[in-house]
Amino acid sequence: MRISMAFLLVLSLLSAACGGGASGDRKEYKLQGQVLSVQADHKQAVIRHEEIPGFMSAMTMPYSALDPKEYEGIVAGDLINATLVVEPTKAYLVSVHRVGNAPLAVADGGTPPAASGFELLTMGAPVPDAAFVDQDGNHVNLSSFRGEAVVVTFIYTSCPMPEFCPLMDKHFQKMQAKLKENGNILRTRLLSVSFDPAVDTPAVMKTHADALGADKRLWSFVTGDRDEIDKWASGFGVSISRATNDPRDITHNLRTAIIDRQGNLVQVYNGNDWTPEQVLADVRVMIGVD
Repeated sequence: MRISMAFLLVLSLLSAACGGGASGDRKEYKLQGQVLSVQADHKQAVIRHEEIPGFMSAMTMPYSALDPKEYEGIVAGDLINATLVVEPTKAYLVSVHRVGNAPLAVADGGTPPAASGFELLTMGAPVPDAAFVDQDGNHVNLSSFRGEAVVVTFIYTSCPMPEFCPLMDKHFQKMQAKLKENGNILRTRLLSVSFDPAVDTPAVMKTHADALGADKRLWSFVTGDRDEIDKWASGFGVSISRATNDPRDITHNLRTAIIDRQGNLVQVYNGNDWTPEQVLADVRVMIGVD
C-alpha cells in the first residue's frame, strides 16, 4: 500500500478540498505535496502531502494515475499540485502539475519502519504468539484461535483510501459471507489487526466491526501495544512507520496471511492483488476441511 519509510516534507504546503465530482460516487480533492519517487512506467508515484481537509490527514502514500502521461517529466523532489479523484473502488490523480522542486528531507531519527531489524517468518514456521485486545475489550492471544485456520490482515479504521484498508475490509466481508454459507466447514477465523491503537480503541473497533456486519464468531478486530503489534506484524513483511510530528501520518504496506490450525504460517499475500475466493480456496487446499 504505502512505502516503507516516512519522509519529512521540507516546505509547508497548503491544501483545500474541491467541489464534488460528476456524481455522488465520485469526489475530487485538491492535493499539494512533494514527490518522493516515480515508478519507471509512470503509473504510480509516492507523494508526501499535507492534510486534505474533509478527507484525510497528512500522509505519505503511492498514488496511481490512470494516464501515465500525468507523471511524465515528474521526478523525485518535485512539488506538485494535483486533483485526487476518489471513487468507490479506486483513487487516482489527474491534472498533475509541477510547481517547483526542493531537496528531499533526510529522516532525522523518527520512528523507523517496524520491519527494520526483524526477520521475516518462513513458510511452515510457527507464528509467535501475540497478545491482543479485541473489539469487546477482551484480552485474547493468537493462541486463543488454535484449532482454527486464521486469515490475518493489517489495517487501521481511519484509512480513507478505497483500495487500501477499506478494500481489505470488503474482502473480509465477502469471506465471512462465504464461510457462513457453508457453516464454516473450513473452521476459519478472520482476524483484522489494527496497528493504530491510539485511535482504534475497543469502542472504535466495535463501531467499525458493527458497520461491516462482522460476526465475532468468525471475524475479530484486535489491536494491542503499538510497538508489540509493529514487531509482530513485521514478521509477515508489514512495514510501518510514523511521522514524528504527526502520529496520524502512518506509512505502511499491505500483507495478508494464512496461519494453519497448529499456528504455522502457510501463505502470505502481498498488497491488494488477491481475492476472497483465492484465499478460501488456498485454505481448503493447504489446510483442508477436517
